[in-house]
Amino acid sequence: MTLRSVAILLLFGLLGAGLWAGGVFAHRQELSKREQASGPVSALDADNPLSPLPRPPLGIDRSFDELSIPPTPETVRLGRWLFFDKRLSADGTISCATCHRPANGFSEPTPVSTGSRGQKGTRKAPPILNLAWTIFPNFFWDGRAGSLEEQALGPVTNPIEMGNSHEAMIATISGIKAYAPYFSQAFGDAAISKERIARAIADYERTRLSGNSPWDRWQAGDANAVNDQVKLGHQLFFFGKAACNQCHLGQNFTDSQFHNLGVGWDEQAKTFKDEGRSVVSRRTEDRGAFKTPTLREIASRAPYMHDGSHKTLREVVDFYSKGGQPNPHLSPKMKPLNLSSSEVDALVAFMEALSGEGYQDAGPTLFPQ
Repeated sequence: MTLRSVAILLLFGLLGAGLWAGGVFAHRQELSKREQASGPVSALDADNPLSPLPRPPLGIDRSFDELSIPPTPETVRLGRWLFFDKRLSADGTISCATCHRPANGFSEPTPVSTGSRGQKGTRKAPPILNLAWTIFPNFFWDGRAGSLEEQALGPVTNPIEMGNSHEAMIATISGIKAYAPYFSQAFGDAAISKERIARAIADYERTRLSGNSPWDRWQAGDANAVNDQVKLGHQLFFFGKAACNQCHLGQNFTDSQFHNLGVGWDEQAKTFKDEGRSVVSRRTEDRGAFKTPTLREIASRAPYMHDGSHKTLREVVDFYSKGGQPNPHLSPKMKPLNLSSSEVDALVAFMEALSGEGYQDAGPTLFPQ
């Protein structure tokens, strides 16, 4: 190679290095500009990143594509903030997650909910799991909401729960400037309305999925996923005298219907402490009837029933074994089962084997300001 060739190669190498260095410098400058422009938004994005929709876990053979309007990563991320944001309540102390706690299967570990200003409700928060594909669109224990969006807005104006108005909620969220770009990403512009807030929260709720439990793995062919006691409970639940699957059916173990078990019946006063479904339907036969809850994550959701009146799963099974509490509107499906102690234990073990994964979420640590 001649001296001239070496010089030319050296020149091109220096030029290339200069161009590369210049490009890196320019790229770093652009990143710096973006970081300076976004400020705390970058921290928000890191704390609550835009993520793909979760894949339904083992045992939930469904798809978000089945929905008429599927959730999007953008609406779910926005909904995650709103679900955990206490500023939706009048006094800034209550969020959706205050009662629907992730660690308790998006239910709560207390008999009834505590809302704004420490007020006690009369019912326990029902779980929010696998609701994207509910059989019938009826939400709350009495089914008064016809959609997840309606359900999401209900607690906001309940004087005992969040104690707010929709107008005040919208004003509060509109006043939080850092929320605007996330509404734009989710809906195409920064307009904030109760419908958009409801949609975002509902889409987040739709992604709370529970599956891949020991029972699901056993059903999928893993012979070692459960023990013999769980298998006995499975037999009693689906095919034996317990017949629990009359109401707890399908992948989410609920028929989404309303049944009177006698819970809350006052024998002396001959009335119910809570009239349940009949308040909505205005039908006498619905007195004392409440919606069948999912059994997914049931082990983490004590106490049980709509009023939290049963402390343990064993108490619940014993209650069913006795045929519930007699009353004029008791469901015809409620009959004495006369379960033995070992059969009760087996049913409890089976329900405990429905604890899975996919729904857990500690929530964001940073919120738009």
